[in-house]
Amino acid sequence: MINKDSLHRLLNDSDQPSAKLLSFTIQGLIILSLVTFSISTLPELSPVTIKILSIIETVTVIVFSLEYVLRIYAAEQKLRFIFSFYGLVDLVAILPYYLATGLDLRAVRVFRLLRLMRILKLYKYNAALNRFHHALRMVREELIIFGFISMILLFLSAIGIFYFEHAAQPEQFKSVFHALWWSLTTLTTVGYGDIYPITPGGKIFTFFVLIIGLGVIAVPTGLIASALTHTSKEDINR
Repeated sequence: MINKDSLHRLLNDSDQPSAKLLSFTIQGLIILSLVTFSISTLPELSPVTIKILSIIETVTVIVFSLEYVLRIYAAEQKLRFIFSFYGLVDLVAILPYYLATGLDLRAVRVFRLLRLMRILKLYKYNAALNRFHHALRMVREELIIFGFISMILLFLSAIGIFYFEHAAQPEQFKSVFHALWWSLTTLTTVGYGDIYPITPGGKIFTFFVLIIGLGVIAVPTGLIASALTHTSKEDINR
């Protein structure tokens, strides 16, 4: 029977050489799996390449599955680990392989690289993350209200452009729901150019929507920047 305390230290204590070696091995396999996933999306791969990629994926999934089971076994509070951020990421990254759902979630494994922060002792970045988290909490209510207002503006913009452009472009602006795509890309100032107004009224309306869109981007940015400045000053004064 494996000693739980020793296993827990091996999986979580980055001060031990053996634990650090295991952690870097797992991180290396994660990077390898992400690389093979990216390669597998290339067109016209040879059967040999596909077979090699499949073997690598099988081996990495077996290792990740074993690690996941061992982490559950070594965890003092098993349910807490299972439903934690890392626990869910570990599960989601391997579950589709066994269920054969056709849903490829290997890219989720990139989040497991966040464990490198603990392995490499990047505690100074933890302080920065804490400041950012504190800043978001400070302006949480303002962001929620602004997000709600943005949803209203998004819907009203879709209605407006639909009335201006539906008659001229019935295929592009079939309904308000079709116009929502134009509204989203215009309010966020992305403007893909796949759907655009051609009537004078639609162009004038688009001008005002673009002006509003600048505020949609600027307001939350300003709120978060102001909160981060305030949080940084609090840390300095402590």
